[in-house]
Amino acid sequence: MSEPNPYKAEDSGSYEWGPGQPAGTPGYGYPQTPPPSYQPTVAAGVPVPPQHAPMPVGAGAGAPLLSLGDITVVGDQIITPAGAMPLKGAVWNAMDMSRTEEKIPTVAIVLAIIFFLLCLLGLLFLLMKEKQTTGFIQVTVTSGGRHHATMIPATGPDTIHWVMGQLNYARSLSV
Repeated sequence: MSEPNPYKAEDSGSYEWGPGQPAGTPGYGYPQTPPPSYQPTVAAGVPVPPQHAPMPVGAGAGAPLLSLGDITVVGDQIITPAGAMPLKGAVWNAMDMSRTEEKIPTVAIVLAIIFFLLCLLGLLFLLMKEKQTTGFIQVTVTSGGRHHATMIPATGPDTIHWVMGQLNYARSLSV
């Protein structure tokens, strides 16, 4: 682009290069709603089901029925940070990426050494165990040509059971 903008008004003041842009038009970032003539497709040219616009707050949305991480089910929609998806026909999945470790705490080892010197019953302290759960449970939802995943921290060995209960309820709502 070595020539000045031919569409620029003469009385605008500063000199600019390149085509002008109407006021209020986003220059970059996530694309806004596609033009009506655009039909999105997935691989092999298969058309994507119609995208549903998010329901405005207060327009009969109601209270959330379910919330898993940053995924919320409200009315007949699934609300995610990436936008709303239709609830009907949604596919829900979960993957347990947590682990539970069992180890002898340091206190038990110290007490076993101290009481071993006093009496042989100190070795019973080595039977003490503590369980520690770390990791996450990944929940994914796919609906209306969109996909969203969230990670839920595992606070105990029973966290996966709670998440699967919530997931089964979400699956029953999606039918």
